[in-house]
Amino acid sequence: MSNKSNDEIFLSVVIPAYNETENIKRGVLEKIDGYLQTCDYTYEVIFVDDGSTDKTREILQKFADEHQYARVIANGHAGKGPTVSAGMLAARGAWRLFSDFDQSTPLCEVEKLFPSTKDHQIVIGSRGAQGAKREKEPIYRHIMGWGFNVLTQIIVLPGIKDSQCGFKLFSAKATRAIFPRLHVYAGERAAKKDAFTGAFDVEVLYLARLKKMSIAEIPVLWQHRPSQRVAPVKDSLRMLRDIIRIRWASWTGKYKS
Repeated sequence: MSNKSNDEIFLSVVIPAYNETENIKRGVLEKIDGYLQTCDYTYEVIFVDDGSTDKTREILQKFADEHQYARVIANGHAGKGPTVSAGMLAARGAWRLFSDFDQSTPLCEVEKLFPSTKDHQIVIGSRGAQGAKREKEPIYRHIMGWGFNVLTQIIVLPGIKDSQCGFKLFSAKATRAIFPRLHVYAGERAAKKDAFTGAFDVEVLYLARLKKMSIAEIPVLWQHRPSQRVAPVKDSLRMLRDIIRIRWASWTGKYKS
């Protein structure tokens, strides 16, 4: 059922969008709506447009006009960090999920995360946990992802098998404690107008660890979607630089309340 009042929302789904006409043509919006129509809890969907230059914003606004549970936030082009943060902080749900627009992890996989909300403030979908399914992933992407994760665990996030899966669920309390405190993917990147996605998820989880919040990592289905936005070698080097920046920000007190 869709939301009927601000006080009744159980789940907010935050979906960042940037030039998504190809994904829209694949029927992504219909799949999201189809799943939500089967849910017996209250929900809202917040599309946060990251300064799209195609028809994405107009299409999403039309969808929102036709579906009372959906709304659109229009942002300037700033990348995933500021875009997701805007949606998470504008959300009204007791639990808030951010999910990639291409639905590489289908929205229905959130059902696998819900049981862990009894004991954890943050529940993340994982492609590295035992039981996860990775479909159609090129071997070079798998190897590079594995290498990045090893370095991430060594430098900032020991014990997290997959920090990069864009399917993460936060309590309202955890959201308010973490997202306003982003530094590398809010302050620095926004100031430089650098829209690189990078290690945004790493900074979010690192802040959660600093706040001693419990994190559950749950295996989910992930389907590789080819994208021209990814430059594997260049992006990997920039992400490595950014996880070092995250560690440096912590050392220099940027994350202190």
